[in-house]
Amino acid sequence: MAIRPSPSRLEGGSTVAPRRISARTRNEWFTAYGFLLPNIIGLFVFVFLPILYAFYASLHDWNALSPKVFAGLDNYRKLLHDDEWWSSLKITLLFSVVYVPLLYFLSLLSALLMNALRGWTTGLTRTLFLLPFAITSVISAIIGMFMLDPRNGIINSLLGLAGIGPQQFLGSTSQAMYSVIGVILWINVGYNMIIFLSAIKEIPRDYYEAASMDGATGWKSFRYLTLPLLSETSTFILIVTTIGSFQALDQILVMTQGGPANSTEVSVLYIYKQGFQFLNMGYASSLAIALFVIIFCLSLFQLKLFSRKQG
Repeated sequence: MAIRPSPSRLEGGSTVAPRRISARTRNEWFTAYGFLLPNIIGLFVFVFLPILYAFYASLHDWNALSPKVFAGLDNYRKLLHDDEWWSSLKITLLFSVVYVPLLYFLSLLSALLMNALRGWTTGLTRTLFLLPFAITSVISAIIGMFMLDPRNGIINSLLGLAGIGPQQFLGSTSQAMYSVIGVILWINVGYNMIIFLSAIKEIPRDYYEAASMDGATGWKSFRYLTLPLLSETSTFILIVTTIGSFQALDQILVMTQGGPANSTEVSVLYIYKQGFQFLNMGYASSLAIALFVIIFCLSLFQLKLFSRKQG
């Protein structure tokens, strides 16, 4: 005998038939998952599988040329006592603490200025902002190196007009990190500016008209209207930018290779050297897993913090 699902019973004694999913809804689900399937497969193949393989490799002594030898947690014990690893983490933290707030405020300021522009200059200015990001980061980093050249760079030429002597920039242990940050800011400001600008354009003009009738203009309008309505965009940019700051590699590798005197050797660059210069693939994998855990925990903390503020 077939068993049919019993209808739900309400407090008043009436019953409600179980809700059935329509064929149209099922078709929409299949269509949506069909479009998502290539991305899901790509995420599994190019993200999750490499993470699992990196963890597997981290449990072995492996130089990429000979067979893997199981080492258990030896690589993780080694990193706990690796002074150069901890030094690279401190440099990464310095990079992130300086870079992330500057990128956020410069991107937001650029978006506000761009939103105020009118006429043909708008498209030209957007192009100039986006150009460093549109070309490959390596080419942008090379252009940054030429701009910071101690003898022929445009930055030193401008400083000379102001009566300031030539600076070493990338060749100075005290200036190299901040010079790298300046170049990477120049590259990435345009992209985040476009994200902020899109969010600002979505704010209805009626809100500003109502605020102006209540006397809120200028700074007050920005403080109590624009900034709160950009909270979700700000959360996204801050989290993504923080993750990116812990993964910075290509520009630093091109401009300084971690020098001078390891003053710009961030964590990812140290992992790169361990893996591809010294062929310590097992140890490099353990360092990568450790950095992944740090970034994951930091991202969760940021999500909790921002969700609590928004709540």
